Formats: sequence, structure tokens, C-alpha cells
Amino acid sequence: MASFPDSVNENDLGKAKFIGELLVPVAPFDQKSGREAWTLAFAPNGSYFAWSQGHCIVRLIPWTKCLKGFSVGHGGEGTNASSTRYLSHQNSDGGHAVSVVGDPHEHTIDCGDIVWGLAFGSSVPEKQSRCVNIGWHRFKFGQDQLLLATGLNNGRIKIWDVYTGKLLLNLMDHTDVVRHLTFAPDGSLMLVSASRDKTLRVWDLKDDGNMVKVLRGHQNWVYCSAFSPDSSILCSVGMGKAVFLWNMDKYTLIQKLEGHHNDVVSCEFSPDGALLATASYDTRVIIWDHYKATILLELGHLFPPPSPIFAGGSNDRWVRCVGFCPDGRYIASVTDDRLVRFWSIEERAPQAIASLSNGLCCAFSAEGSVLAAGTRDGSVHFWECPQSVASLQHICRMALRRVMNTQQVEALAIPAPLRDYLTYKVV
Repeated sequence: MASFPDSVNENDLGKAKFIGELLVPVAPFDQKSGREAWTLAFAPNGSYFAWSQGHCIVRLIPWTKCLKGFSVGHGGEGTNASSTRYLSHQNSDGGHAVSVVGDPHEHTIDCGDIVWGLAFGSSVPEKQSRCVNIGWHRFKFGQDQLLLATGLNNGRIKIWDVYTGKLLLNLMDHTDVVRHLTFAPDGSLMLVSASRDKTLRVWDLKDDGNMVKVLRGHQNWVYCSAFSPDSSILCSVGMGKAVFLWNMDKYTLIQKLEGHHNDVVSCEFSPDGALLATASYDTRVIIWDHYKATILLELGHLFPPPSPIFAGGSNDRWVRCVGFCPDGRYIASVTDDRLVRFWSIEERAPQAIASLSNGLCCAFSAEGSVLAAGTRDGSVHFWECPQSVASLQHICRMALRRVMNTQQVEALAIPAPLRDYLTYKVV
């Protein structure tokens, strides 16, 4: 296990390149609770960006339009991409609306309640519904269809057609806030919802949204869940120190990972499925080898490292979110100390940092070149990911780890240094 360093001088770190922002117009009621951008998401095919800009509204924007706007604003920290700014007006009934001049494929969705979770899902036709006994379904999802799931404050999950903005399904079974949503990446349209009602629920959208299973085990609120790239394992985290791993073929608990000292609020697998990153209010991101339930790397956000008692309570370094870059080489974290950090998977200090007030969530674009982060005022900020060419070694490791677990790699008759590299053991 590699512990984090005793000190890091953040003045010596590189600054991530700020490229643009999406702003929510300020109205008198915007100061009230409900304006936060709790969640944002990129479509897997790179076509759309969605974010909950507060007050029950979700914006769906073609990602290419955002990138064109950002190209105007390249030039360093503080530069605004003016073409990505949104205007507001008051409806005749006093309601709030958002309008934008431009692409007709943009959508504003009023979900009717505060939006806590967002997830894009797309279908692969050969992936059939798991409910094989039903021969007729109301919906037939084609390969070119893109769905957006929204998790709401009232416990409902609404499923929308991204290209038309039409509401398709209204899933009702949770009894409290739906905090997070994630689709299985295999195109089966299996959706998992994490809720404050202490449960995770598995939904089969190809079976018209039928609820397949309730996963119980958390003793308190569930904050986040994530599928492994092959959709076989689900990680879930919540109010509590444990990280839960589930077998998604049998819907059974595999094990709990112990190592955090405070609530665990975010989780994500690496693109090759070899690593698991979890973020906690204990000021740390932990990188796990989940196959062996061991800690490979700790990314610290407070120096010197806090004692477990201090880390387990209120501090100004709560980590809110963690995300893996699609190329598997970088991790981003959003923390209450008003910084976004970019980390290499093999380093104990950040590669680059950026300023962000009141950050809540983050996500990498599908191609991995941009990081988006949402804030408490409903706005979204964008930075370029650190740019470098992936080594052939790393590409080969990614390819191998997609099909082999840690135990299988350790059984190979290869030199120890190569085995350590393939299993992501760091110094």
C-alpha cells in the first residue's frame, strides 16, 4: 500500500486550463434551496451533455455545440465562453424558464421536483430483457435511441427520450430521495438507483421499467453506485465507512471494503475494471484492487494527514466526487477546499489543480479531453484534462486487465516487475 506524502505545496502544481462555463441566470428565488447542480452526465456516444441546473430543470445540450463555444474562450483562467451562456425570462404565470438561441436539438426538461441523479443509457439490440417470459413490451428500444434517467427528490425516477424530450416511463417504488442513477454499460438498459431509503433498486427498462431486485445491506442513506465495465459487479457507497460490492448476475453481496474513516460519497471503476476509486468525507480518495480487497493508493487532500478522529468528523476537505478519465490514466476529485484536482493513477500528489467554489460533482467527457464540474449555484465549469500520449505499456495493460482479474495475472509465469505493473502496484 502506498500512503500519501506528508506535504504538498499546491503553489508548485500545474494549473488546469479553464475553457468555459454554463451559467444559470440569477432570479430572486434562486437564492433558495434547490438551485444546486447535484448531478451532470455525458452521453456515452459523446452526443449530449446534461446537467441539473437547479429548481427541477435539466438542460440537454449537444456536446459539439459546447465545444465550439469553448473554442472561443481558450486563453486561460477566468475566460468566459460567451456562446455557452444561457438567458432567462419570466413566464406570464411567474414561472422560470430558460431559453437559448441556436440548436433546435437542445432541450429543457422540467422534472417537477429537485433532480439529484442523472444517467444516460443506450440500447444494444442483442441484449434482451432478463424477463424472458414476457413476449410483448410497450417499448422497443432501438440501437439509435438514447435515454436519460432522472432521479428525483420525491423518490420517483423519470425516463426521457433525449432526442425528443418526451417522457417515456415514471418509475415509482423508492420512498425517499433518489440520490444517484447508473446504467449497466453493456447496453442491456439495466438501471440501478441509489436512494436515501437505504436501498438500491435494479430496473429493467427493456421490460418496460420492471423492477427486478431490491439490494439491501446499507444501514443508512445510499449516495452513489457504479457498474464495472463488464456490468458484472456493482459498487455502492453511502452514509457509513464501508464500500459494498455486489454480484449483478446473482444480485448478492460479494464483500465490504473497509478503509475509510467517514461517509463514502462517490465511487467509480477504472475503464479496464482493474481499479476502484472511492471518495469520502475523510479527506481521501482510495484506489482499491477490489478483486483482492486491498488498498493500492491513497490520494490525500489535507497535509499532514489527519488523524482518523479528525477525518471522521467535520473538516474543510470533504471529498465530494471522484471520476476516472476514459483513458484510465487520470482521476479527478472535487473537494470542499475549493479545488479540483487531477491525479495520475501512479502518483501520490496532484498533477494539476483548478479553482472551484462550492463544487458538488464532476464527470469526464466521453472522449476524456474535458472535465465538467457542477456547483451549488447551478452552474457548470469545464477544464481541459492534462494532455499527454499514453504509453504502449499502459495501453497493453488496459487491454489485458479488461479480460483478466488480479488473481489470473498473478498466476502468469512472468517477471515480478511486469506482474507488479499489470496489477497496478505503486511505490
